[in-house]
Order: sequence, then structure tokens, then C-alpha cells
Amino acid sequence: MSQSPAFVLNVLETPEDPEGSQEPSPYDESEVHDSFHQLIQEQSRWVAEEGLELQQRQPETGALGASGSDHETMLGPEGAPVYSMATLRILASMPSRTIGRSRGAIISQYYSRTVKLRRRAGRPQLRDMGRSARPSLRLYDLELDSAVLEEEEKRGLLVKELQGLTAAQRDHMLRGMPLSLAEKRCLREESRPPRGKHRAQRHRGLLSCCDQLRDSCVLASHNLGLALLSGLQALMPWHYALKRIGGRFGSSVLSYFLFLKTLLAFNTLLLLPLLAFIVGVQAAFPPAPTGPVPAFTGLELLTGGGYLTHSVMYYGYYSNATLNQPCASPLDGSQCTPEAGSLPYSMPLAYLFTLGAAFFITCITLVYSMSRSFGESYRVGSTSGVHAITVFCSWDYKVTQRWATRLQHDNIRTQLKELLAEWQSRQHRRSACGQLRRVAVLGLVWLLCLGTTLGCTLAVYTFSELMIKSPVSAEREAVLLLLPLVVCLLNLGGPYLFRILAALERHDSPVLEVYVAICRNLILKMVTLGILCYHWLGRRVGTLKDQCWENFVGQELYRLMVMDFIFTLLDTLLGELVWRLFSEKQLKRKGKPEFDIAGNVLELIYGQTLTWLGVLFSPLLPAMQIIKLLLLFYIKKASLMANCQAPRRPWKASHMSTVFISLLCFPSFLGAAVFLCYAVWQVKPSSTCGPFRTLDTMYEAGKVWVRRLEKAGPRVSWLPWIHRYLVEDTFPIYLVSALLLAVIYLNIQVVKGQRKVICLLKEQISNEGEDKIFLINKLQRVYERKEKSRCVGHLGQEENLSLVRKEKRK
Repeated sequence: MSQSPAFVLNVLETPEDPEGSQEPSPYDESEVHDSFHQLIQEQSRWVAEEGLELQQRQPETGALGASGSDHETMLGPEGAPVYSMATLRILASMPSRTIGRSRGAIISQYYSRTVKLRRRAGRPQLRDMGRSARPSLRLYDLELDSAVLEEEEKRGLLVKELQGLTAAQRDHMLRGMPLSLAEKRCLREESRPPRGKHRAQRHRGLLSCCDQLRDSCVLASHNLGLALLSGLQALMPWHYALKRIGGRFGSSVLSYFLFLKTLLAFNTLLLLPLLAFIVGVQAAFPPAPTGPVPAFTGLELLTGGGYLTHSVMYYGYYSNATLNQPCASPLDGSQCTPEAGSLPYSMPLAYLFTLGAAFFITCITLVYSMSRSFGESYRVGSTSGVHAITVFCSWDYKVTQRWATRLQHDNIRTQLKELLAEWQSRQHRRSACGQLRRVAVLGLVWLLCLGTTLGCTLAVYTFSELMIKSPVSAEREAVLLLLPLVVCLLNLGGPYLFRILAALERHDSPVLEVYVAICRNLILKMVTLGILCYHWLGRRVGTLKDQCWENFVGQELYRLMVMDFIFTLLDTLLGELVWRLFSEKQLKRKGKPEFDIAGNVLELIYGQTLTWLGVLFSPLLPAMQIIKLLLLFYIKKASLMANCQAPRRPWKASHMSTVFISLLCFPSFLGAAVFLCYAVWQVKPSSTCGPFRTLDTMYEAGKVWVRRLEKAGPRVSWLPWIHRYLVEDTFPIYLVSALLLAVIYLNIQVVKGQRKVICLLKEQISNEGEDKIFLINKLQRVYERKEKSRCVGHLGQEENLSLVRKEKRK
């Protein structure tokens, strides 16, 4: 690293600053501001005594011997003050400019850190040494310091301090030093403590077998740790693919794939307890078949019926018997009664509690992800002036490979485009007439979009009623695909119509355009799902009294998921690939279509909502969703790279992930939770299938379990008490809700207080900047006075010499 020369500014001692007074060391960070404040006060008294005034300097054309009051700071071409070379050298040696650039300053800084770490009072402090890295303003003259000798002295002290630290502390301290690798390597070699006899034997080549084995084990464990750390990066799914997408298409397109990755984690978390406590247990203890199992024909992969109906895929396959003791099937269809005092593995109880626990874990994870996303997107005191940070601090100097440097270069370039586009969008303002015209267009477009949504809702409701009036036999299961086909056609055609209408709005901000499109598509899909939920629980339950209506609802959701995946593939094929080929061959356009972020994100939210709605009736539906998401990632990635281009108007998706998680939480998860709670608490289960076939509601399985626990003995008497006073009683729920609201209110107040403190700190930083400007101007004034006195003294000496020469000639 380059070494900057260190200077010391010598200033005349004032009467208020007697000789021998000890000033605070600039190396003590807590006393720097006090030192500056004391200097400003002394200089102010000096100004009052000497009658000096701080004025800006006009461009001088006269001689140097002008009066002192006429000396002013020169102005540059843009009005900025121009200081003398000596003042600029002093500014270059200031602490804020030497740290990270001057080796002497770095060594001094880390020497102080090691002293604080060791807490050795007998070690000499840096305040007793010469100040080469941080100049003093107390001495008399500007002169070069012997920086090399002092730096070597500080280096020796730093090496001694490092030798006193432990190996872990020494490595951590060296790793954090902003020095070159060669400097760090030299410091590590010099600070390595001697090892006595073992070191001498090692030099002589007399290592024993035990020592060699020990060194080999240590080296092997170290290499294994490094290999594991490097492998953790490779274990992250799609790490390089996501980097490549972000560098080429920006953060807006990247947010879609990150959201898909988040959904994959949610479904995995939901599937694991279902496999462990419901599907796996029932597969290990299969129930007796109630009839002949149909053969597999392949059509079941589309309809979800046939062979899959008699498998662990659907609710009707699971029994209501206990699975950990032999139990004969009751003739009257009632539940098996366990022996008195035993606690059997009840399948109805396991089914209900596992689903409840899985949903609770998903809810906690979803709320945590949303709060974390809010914290990252809306940081307290965050500013929008990140252009300089992106330009000067974005490059990773550890990158050495060519493809990695190209990827990082594209990523930084895309970030700069997004920042500049966001800044330009803030500068654009509309006139009053333009705003009125825009409001009228927005109102008209919204009326058309809401009308389209209403028409799609009526079409779904009419077709569902038609399907109820015309029942379908088992031999014509393919007809059941008509309702999912109509729903998917409306969900595919509605967003295209919305996109055509959005072209009339001409939003200035691409972010606002995406948010409006998401809102319209969300209204369409959620209203459609609401009609379907009413169709399943309100209409189908009454018409399928003697059949397993839970299996029918699970099959409907399975068909919707399969048809949604097929239409997504068709949209990718026709909307991206075919349109690109048509525009290139027929329209002779070079531009590729843009990636529809709003439509694709809403497809993900819609598919996840179907999964949450159907997990009660089809426990393996999350597994289907995982397979679907994996295929979607690779298909969308390949289509994006081949058929799409980066957004024509770059924009920064700083809050997109937060918006996606919020939409997933409130309309999607909350709606699915309400639907399932209504099915568990209010709807009567089927009497011919499922684990709740003999109960009035699914929730009664918990009450039956509590009654069994009361008869089991005093060892588990606390469980019925918890159910009676914490589950059935509403007071604890109100209490927990009140505490939660209080915590939320306190957090809001803390955030407000932090914002006020941040505003005060910003104001304090601004005032300190003004103080520094004042200090620099005073420094310039002192130096000008000294230069003037030197010139005047030099002219006086020349006049005296000339007079002496004249007298000698005479």
C-alpha cells in the first residue's frame, strides 16, 4: 500500500495555552472532538484579540505585501475554496484520510486495539510517541517528520503486542487489518511466538512419530474444515444461477426466482411433519381395502382419481383405528376402544394435531420472514444516496476468475442503471391538467378491470352450478377436468386483458405499474378461489352425502394444480418463445419480450394457495407443489435466458420481496386458514371414509382425546387442564392478543424514537462538518500570516543588506 508523507503543523502558542500543557492525544478516539472544540475556542479568542475576521478570498492580482485583512481564500472554477499546498498536505494527513491508506496510521490504530485487548497498563501508549499519522496543531512550523523510524518503532511495538495475544485473537486481528497480504504475512511470521525445544528439534529434523502424527492430524482437520466451508456455498440451491439472473436482468426479475425459492422452503417445512406423523405411519400400517382397487391407466395423473383414490394421496384412505395395538375392525363402523389406562397412537388425533402443528409452524415462519423482509427493505434511517457506495464499494477484490469478474461487472452495471432510473423517476413532475387526465384514465381502466373480474366470477359460478346439476360417473372422470380448464383459461386470459388496459395508463414508475398489475391479478384469482371454496363446502357437501366429499375436494384441488402447471407451460411456450420467433421473423423486430413479473408471481401465490387449501384433504399435495416449483424454476430460467430481455426501463426492486411475502401471508395463508378452520369446526365429515368418519366435526377428535386422558390416570391430568383452560377458554386468547398488541405498540414507539435520534445525529454531523470547515479556514489564515511574516522579514533583511552594501561602497 502506498505510504503518505506525514506532516506536523507548528502553530504559535497563545497566552491561554502555556507551555508544558498536555493536550489529548489524537489517537484516543473519545477525546478527538474535545481537542477540536478546545482548539476552536482558543482560535476564537485569538481572533477577538488580534482583530482578525474570517472572509472568503477574492482572486488576488496584487503583490504579496498587501495588508493582512485583504488575504482571503481563493475560489475555484465552481466556487469551491482553493487552499495552499501546505494546507492541502495537512488535509491529506487528517485521521479520516489516512486510515486505510497510510501504513503508519493502520499500525498505530491496531496497536491501540491490541493494547486495549490485552489491558496491559505497563505498555507505552501512543500518546507518548511522535504523531506521524495524525498531525498536531500545537507546534510552530510545518516540517516533514521522520516517518520511517517512527513507523518501524510502532511496528515493533505492534509485533510485541501481537505476540502477547492468543493464536485466535492474533489471527482475527491480522485478518481485519486493511493491509496487503504480504504485509499481513510478514506480521504473522514476526509475531509468531517461539516454541522452545520442539522448534529446535523441528529445525534439526528430529521429530518423533507422535509429533508427526499430531501435525498430520491437525493439518488434515484444517483442510477438512476449509473443504466443508467451501462446500457450504455449493450446497446453497441455485447460487450461481441466481447471481447470473440478477447480473443480467436486475433485481426486479431476480425477486421472482427468490420468491420461488422461498416457497420451496415453505413447502418442504410443511411436508416433513406430514410425512413423519401421518403418511409414513399410515403407509406402515395400511388399512384393510374396502373394495377392489382399480388398475392404473395413466389418466389418474391428470384427474387425480382412479388408482390414486385408494392411496395415501387422499383423506379417505386414512383409518380411524389405533395403529399401535391389534384391533379388529368393528362391525358397526365405530372407533376401536383401547384398553383402559393406555395412550394409543390415535390416527384421528395424529391427523388433526399434525396438520395444526404444521400450519402453526408455517405461520410462525411466514411471519418471521415477513418481519425480517420488512427490516431489510425499510431500514430505520436509510437514505437513498447509495450511488457513491455502489460505485466505490461494490467490487469484490477477492474475485479472480474471468467468469466471476464478468458476472460481478454486469451486476454492478445493472444496479447503477436501476439507481439512476429511480432517481430520474423522482425528478419527473406532471402538470395539473396532466394529473387530472391521468386520474380519469386510471378510473376508466380500473372500472374495465373490475368489470372483467366480475364477468370471470359469474362464469365460474355458473359453470360450477352446471357441474352440480349434471353428475359425472366414474367412467367419465375426464369430464371433471372441464371446471379446472375454465378456471385456468380465465386466469390466463384475464391478466393479458389487464396488460392491454395498463398500456393506456402509461405509468411513470415501473414499480407502480407492477404493483397495480399484481393488485388486479390478485383480485381476480382470490375472488375465483372464493367462489370455488363456496362451491366445495357449501354445495358439494350437500350433494355428496353418501360419498366421500373430502376425496372429491382433494381431487378438485389436485386437478386445479395440474391444469395450472400445464397452462403455465403453455404461457411460457406461446407467450415468450413463439412471440419472440414471430417478432423476429415476421415483424422484423430485434427486441425480445420482457419477463412478466406480476403475472408469474401471482401464479406462484395462486399455486401455493391451492396447496394450503388442499393439505387437509390431500396430505401429499405439498410434495406435488415441490415438484412443480422445481420444474418451474428450470423452465422459467431457460425461457428467460433464451427468450426475454432485461426491462427497457430499469428499476430497483428494493421492496418487492417484502410485498410478495406480505401477499403470501395475508390474502393467501389467512384465507386458507379460515377455509380449513371452517371445515374443521363446522362441516360434518363423511361417514364412510377418513379418520373422522364417526364424529360430528373434526374438532371433536380433540375432545375425545381429552376424555381419554381424564381416565388414563393422574400422571397426565395436566393435559386435560391445559385443554380446558387454555384451548376452550377464550380469556387466554384475549390476554395473548392484548400482550401482542402491546409489544407491537412498544416496537412502533421504539422505532419512532430511533428515527428522532437518527435525525439528531445527522444534524450533529452537519454541525461538525461546519466546525471542520471553520477550523480549516483558520488553519489557512494562520499559515498565510506566517508566510507573510516570513516574506516581510526576508524583504527587511534584503533592504538592510542593500543599505550595508551602499555604506561600504561609500
